[in-house]
Amino acid sequence: MGRVTAVVGLVVAAAVCAPSPAAQAAPTSVALEKVGNFGANPGSLNMYVYRPTSLAAEPAVVVALHGCGQSAQLYADNAGLVKFADQHGFLLVFPEQTSANNSSKCFNWFQPGDTRRGQGEAASIRQMVAHAGSAYGADPERAYVTGLSAGGAMTSVMLATYPDVFKAGAVVAGLPYACADDVLSAYSCMSPGVDRTPSAWAQEVRDAHPGYGGPWPRVAIWQGDNDPTVAKRNADELRDQWTAVHGLDQSPDRTSAIGPNSTRREQYLGTAGSVAVEVDRVPSIAHGTPVDPGTGAQECGATGTANFIDSICSSYWITGFFGLDGSDPGGLPAPGGLAATGATDTSVTLNWNGVTDAASYAVYRDGTRIATPNRPPFTDTGLSPGSGHTYSVAARDTAGTEGARSAGLTASTTGSTAKCWTANNYQHVQSGRATTTGGYVYAKGSNQNMGLYNTAVTHTLKESPTGHYVIADGTCS
Repeated sequence: MGRVTAVVGLVVAAAVCAPSPAAQAAPTSVALEKVGNFGANPGSLNMYVYRPTSLAAEPAVVVALHGCGQSAQLYADNAGLVKFADQHGFLLVFPEQTSANNSSKCFNWFQPGDTRRGQGEAASIRQMVAHAGSAYGADPERAYVTGLSAGGAMTSVMLATYPDVFKAGAVVAGLPYACADDVLSAYSCMSPGVDRTPSAWAQEVRDAHPGYGGPWPRVAIWQGDNDPTVAKRNADELRDQWTAVHGLDQSPDRTSAIGPNSTRREQYLGTAGSVAVEVDRVPSIAHGTPVDPGTGAQECGATGTANFIDSICSSYWITGFFGLDGSDPGGLPAPGGLAATGATDTSVTLNWNGVTDAASYAVYRDGTRIATPNRPPFTDTGLSPGSGHTYSVAARDTAGTEGARSAGLTASTTGSTAKCWTANNYQHVQSGRATTTGGYVYAKGSNQNMGLYNTAVTHTLKESPTGHYVIADGTCS
């Protein structure tokens, strides 16, 4: 890195490393898996993964980007996202900057070579998401991104350069996309901030992926009122950028107070009443991730190190904004009554209850969208005899934006029966029906946790379709 780049990194890192008030004891470190080979990695980043014991089948993936002077481990231990990954079964990917790239370990949100589609750090993070799908069975249609400070600015980069990958994002104490393209302009961007028209900001996003017409990611913006590092006007510029991308004005459609400190929430509604953009203004805090240590449902995180500030559990509200807690993320509701109403050797027919204001529906098989019929029913054809698949359905508005997805339904074609094996966990791994990580065993295909890697635990596994195993204790012989 050049000398000037190191200077701007140190300016940001100085805030990151400042003592935090009323710091508590550091939390116990969570177990992260380091992934050594996830792609070409043109940005030379490290990749870490947190896989909860209760990882869902075809889980959502959340990319979490640390701030300057931090690490993947520090961010995982303190930000509170791990708590909700454990509760809701989604996969966490923690990219990590290296001192070789930036002396203060800031993501290079101001370097054009790292902020363009297909280049540098942005491309490396995209490759991590793709690897999460191939290695962990993550659902490519449910990828999300969030981050703090330089990680928040890099969140803006990922939403702009890969709007076809990320369904939503949450920028915490971050900056608009294309606010700076060198070190000197980065200073002005952070403080006092750069004022541009909403249309000019939106054009920067559209130019990041020329020819792409949507749907665009939903965006939550978190900003402390007393932030001395990233001026609070950046929240307004981010709002201007993303409301304009969504074709909305800059007047909130509704406001409310959330959390124990009455954080002001401003929401901007898209089609069919969905929340396209929201701004969460946290009172009386400086530069950092808002957390609220404790064991309550809306509490999370730790303040044992700098820039994790006791105020409100932002990770709880971000998880809800992403729709990963099972709630409606603000768009069309999930269709109900999903059922298999017929099957042949090579097809499954599905039906469900229609959703008011839905223009069409998205049908998912095993986590991949396979069709967008205008209305139910729908028949999935070309399947293998005796094969089982998991289906879900989401309603779509006239712009193609999907609402909440229905609960999954497993249905099978008729014909040949599935194969089953009963053995201990050691034998399942040795026979290639399961894998082992961190002392635990996971069924191939479904990634269901089978317990400890030993000869004492026995399970029946059903294979359907070929190469996809599910636990079928007492139901398959």
